[in-house]
Amino acid sequence: MTKKNPDKVVDWLVAGAGAAGMTGAIAAHQLGGSVLVVEKESLYGGTTAKSGGVAWIPANHRQADVDVQDSAEEGYAYLKSLIGDSVSPSRLRAYAERASEMLQFMMQHSHVHYSALPHYMDYYEAKPGYKSGGRSMDNAPFQLRRLGAEADTIRLGHYDGLLLPFNVTVEEGQRLQVMDAGAYLLGLRLLLRYITDIPGRLRRQRDNRLTLGPALIASLRLSLKDRAIPLWLDTPIDELVLDGENVCGAIVKREGRPLYVKARHGVLLGTGGFSHNAAMRQRFQQAPIGSEWTAAAPGATGDAVRLGESIGADLGFMGSAWWSPSYRIPDGRVLALISGKSNPGSLIVNQQGKRFANEAQPYEDFVKAQYASEQRGEGAVPCYLVFDATYRSKYAVGHIKPGKVEHDARLSADNFESGLLTRADSITELAGKLGVNAANLDATVTHFNYHARAGEDPEFERGATLHDRYYADPSVTPNPSLAPLDKPPFYALRCEPGDLDTKGGLLCDEYARVLRKDGSVITGLYAAGNASAAAMGDTYPGAGATIGSAMTFAYIAAQHAFSD
Repeated sequence: MTKKNPDKVVDWLVAGAGAAGMTGAIAAHQLGGSVLVVEKESLYGGTTAKSGGVAWIPANHRQADVDVQDSAEEGYAYLKSLIGDSVSPSRLRAYAERASEMLQFMMQHSHVHYSALPHYMDYYEAKPGYKSGGRSMDNAPFQLRRLGAEADTIRLGHYDGLLLPFNVTVEEGQRLQVMDAGAYLLGLRLLLRYITDIPGRLRRQRDNRLTLGPALIASLRLSLKDRAIPLWLDTPIDELVLDGENVCGAIVKREGRPLYVKARHGVLLGTGGFSHNAAMRQRFQQAPIGSEWTAAAPGATGDAVRLGESIGADLGFMGSAWWSPSYRIPDGRVLALISGKSNPGSLIVNQQGKRFANEAQPYEDFVKAQYASEQRGEGAVPCYLVFDATYRSKYAVGHIKPGKVEHDARLSADNFESGLLTRADSITELAGKLGVNAANLDATVTHFNYHARAGEDPEFERGATLHDRYYADPSVTPNPSLAPLDKPPFYALRCEPGDLDTKGGLLCDEYARVLRKDGSVITGLYAAGNASAAAMGDTYPGAGATIGSAMTFAYIAAQHAFSD
């Protein structure tokens, strides 16, 4: 709509209280702007709060702490070799050169604190500019009670209350997965810290020590609070307001009443993707698709696309997503399956009972292979993670604890009754229960076992890369990702082609300014995170590329808007 008399005037209006929105708000405030953040949900944090909280930052200043040498030019070379011409070179270069600047700014001017992960590698080691560690970064733990009353409205984490009573960082989770003496000591130390938090236990609160995505969100929320930046929950943006062809604010709905908020320096959309908009997914993405397999926050319904399209914005990467195999647990939550598919003693098959991909490859690539198998008529939606009793005893599979910690009799019957988890005494019986081709599944397991004993996978080369081995078991040799499935009973976990959120959104330039279809800039409108067409294109360079790019372009947007 065109402008009218405003109900509220600020310098910078931010929609969305995830990593992108709150970073953009903090940056704008530090630059001297008055800021308002609006969030349509009753909880803040968005999909960031359901994530690992990792940020992928080339040439970051914390790499020196872990003896990693990197440069913005190497980061750009790596991105360019992966993404090609699908994203403008200026946008890729802006990310490679300014992500480290964003990180230093946020660590200086907010409660955000990151450290480099020395062994968390980029995903594609054959590409120029690749690094075997140091770009993916783990954010620091955060004490929830520091938020005061704001602790009541933070979004729950991905595995909150499911796998462990206490929270762990990325490095702690990697260490616990080894399940050796050191891991047990670490687990005991974390458990004792949790138990001895007397105020928390008396109030029956969740772990006061937040980690991963919730810790990042909490650090950002406290930074808003320190600066007295208002955050209005339950306040969606209904409409952008124009002054001629320029965005000068928005109509928001607060307590059921429309309010015109004028934004003198512009509007930043950080509202997430459209994962939970089934109609939009069916319009833009390949079948079978819907909104029931995504691990994104429920507010990811395509608000930015709707708002941008209404004023002529161009779109990009609408068919893409941050794919990850996922599964729905009996209480309705959808969880991303990131690590369990890499452990030895397991494989994944389609409904023909055949493998179709390297199970340990990057999760986005795995789902692309799953869709390719489905399109070939092999019935890969759903597919099944098949594993044996040895695997079940030693490793967690998604939210299901290892059998040595929680044996089958203690698992909720809903896991089996819902079809999420299937158990059988033989591979043939398992095939019958799953409805897959029994002869094929038996042949697949026999062939897999023969080569796995030698640490080989002639079909898909599983375990050949550092990435494949990262979530595997280093105690298993000669290949930590491969071991035979030969000890009954046998199990299968049903997996869907899920995602962390969609990648499609408003096409932006290197300053995060939204573009029209003719390439011109819509002055006053910026987008970052999954509200924008992904700066990473149809790829996933490394762990944290989602959050790293969201925070970086939100920071760049604020810097540009207040550069006058």
